[in-house]
Amino acid sequence: MDICGKKIQVHGTLCRIARLDADRYKYVDDPVPMLDGLRKSGKRIDIFTFIQSPADTQPKYSYPMEWDNLAVLPLTSFDEWWNKQIGFKARNKAKQAQKKGVSIREVPFDDDLARGIWEIYNETPIRQGRRFPHFGKDLETVRRISATYLESSVYIGAFFEEKLIGFIKLTMDDNHIQAGMMHIVSMIRHRDKAPTNALVVQAVRSCTDRGIPNLVYSNFAYGKKERSSLSDFKERNAFQRVDLPRYYVPLTPIGHVALRLGLHHKLIDRIPEPLAAKARDIRQSWYKRRFSAFEQDI
Repeated sequence: MDICGKKIQVHGTLCRIARLDADRYKYVDDPVPMLDGLRKSGKRIDIFTFIQSPADTQPKYSYPMEWDNLAVLPLTSFDEWWNKQIGFKARNKAKQAQKKGVSIREVPFDDDLARGIWEIYNETPIRQGRRFPHFGKDLETVRRISATYLESSVYIGAFFEEKLIGFIKLTMDDNHIQAGMMHIVSMIRHRDKAPTNALVVQAVRSCTDRGIPNLVYSNFAYGKKERSSLSDFKERNAFQRVDLPRYYVPLTPIGHVALRLGLHHKLIDRIPEPLAAKARDIRQSWYKRRFSAFEQDI
C-alpha cells in the first residue's frame, strides 16, 4: 500500500509490523503524517518501524528507539577512494577482474538484463551458507522485483565474453544523499575473476560522477553477529559501520505489548550468539549435503 507517496510493506501475523518498502534505501522525512496515514489506512498495523538517514545519526524523535547500523562508504572523489581509502587487497582484486577479461558498465533495464539477472539468481540455491531467496523464481517474477524504483536506480553489469556474470542495482534516496546497493550478486562459477570487486569500483564511480556523497551496502553487522566474511569484504573496500536510530512506534494495544515483550524482533535475534553461531554451522552443513549436486556443477 502507499502512504504519503511511499510504498509500505506489512509483515507478521500475531504482531503486524510496517516499514518502508525500500527501508534503508528510502527514508521518512516527517514521521507524523506517515503515522497518521497508517492509522487511517483501514489496515491493522501494530508497529511502524523506520530508520534515520546516514546523514543524520543523532536521535531526533522521542519514539521508542533501538540502534541499527549500515555499512556506509563516504565519498569525495573516485581518485580519493581509489588511492587512499580502498584496501590493497580489494584494489588488486579489482585490477584482476580487468586482466581476466571482465568489463563493467552501466546498463539500461531491459529484457536482456532481466534474463541475465534471472540466470544469475538461478545458478545456485545457496549463497554464503544460506538459502538464496530468489533461486527458483521464474523470469517474469525476477523482472518484476528487479524493476522497482526504476526512476531512481542505476544498473551496473559485469560481463565476461559479453555474458552477464554479476550486477548491482544502485537506488538513490529522495534527497540524493546516498545510493544504496539494493542488489549485488555475481555468479559463483566466475568468482576467480573477482567481478564483485569490479562492480563496487563502478558503483563508486557512478556515485562520484553524480555527486552522491554516500554509498551504502546494507548492514555492516547483522543482529549479534559482529564479524563475517561479508563485513570483512566491506571493510576492505572502505565501508564503515555507522550506527543509526531505528524507531519502533506502536499503533495498537497489541503493538505496545509486543514492544514491551521484545516480540518485534525475530526469534533468531533473541538467541545468544554462541548458540546462533552453532545453529548457523548446522544449517550450513545440512545445506551442503542437500545441495551438493549444485556445488559440483559450479
